[in-house]
Amino acid sequence: MRYAYPCNIELDEEELKETGREAYGVTFPDLPEAISGGWSWEEAVEMAEDVLWLCISDYCTEQGYIPTPSLPTNGQVMISVPPLAAAKLAINAAMKEQGIRKETLAGKLGLTEEATRRLLDPLYRTHLSQVEKALKLVGRSLVIEDVTVAKPALSPVVG
Repeated sequence: MRYAYPCNIELDEEELKETGREAYGVTFPDLPEAISGGWSWEEAVEMAEDVLWLCISDYCTEQGYIPTPSLPTNGQVMISVPPLAAAKLAINAAMKEQGIRKETLAGKLGLTEEATRRLLDPLYRTHLSQVEKALKLVGRSLVIEDVTVAKPALSPVVG
């Protein structure tokens, strides 16, 4: 699964007209509770990354799953979770799909139950080599893709 979600980053026309200052609103169609904003395009993208990760973390903790991202529509920006966290989400998803228990994974990795819990926790920093080893054991691999996040051209303000 690709752990990147389409995001709407929209210029707040009212703020621009009233104050002459740029402001952007951030929303995610697949995650209605993920709402943020920024005073510049760059800050809005940064805030989108933060709110996405917070929302995904909450879904993992509270719901035990994360929503499947939809395909982007015209004008949307794809925002992804951090690569290490995406890898951990993939391990958890594969374990759930295949009915693999934490104890089983711990035995195959030669780790304690506590170390395995940390390995599977998207909020805990883990060495990438351990994560890659666990991914292989559940039949997955990590692919990192580089994409451009371009600021759209702004239309001139009239009035």
